[in-house]
Amino acid sequence: MPYVYILECTDGSYYTGSTWNLEGRVWQHQNGLGANFTRKHRGAKLVFSEYTDRIEDAYAWEKQIQGWSRAKKRALIESRLEDLPELSRRKPNGPAP
Repeated sequence: MPYVYILECTDGSYYTGSTWNLEGRVWQHQNGLGANFTRKHRGAKLVFSEYTDRIEDAYAWEKQIQGWSRAKKRALIESRLEDLPELSRRKPNGPAP
């Protein structure tokens, strides 16, 4: 099953990925066998995952989330979906319009 997922590392950074095998991929990240990012930022903990119908959709969503601000990723992780549109309108590090 294809998934998009977000990991939180011990330093508070986020890693976003997509995979066919969520459990196996998280295990790889946690054991230093995943992406270079999670090898450098150890202690990856799964904080968000969502099933998609097609791997292409998971990959597209991964790329979209990677472009989001930290605040917008946090809102997704915390299921504050109603906050996402407002967070999309804000300029990075700036006030709301």
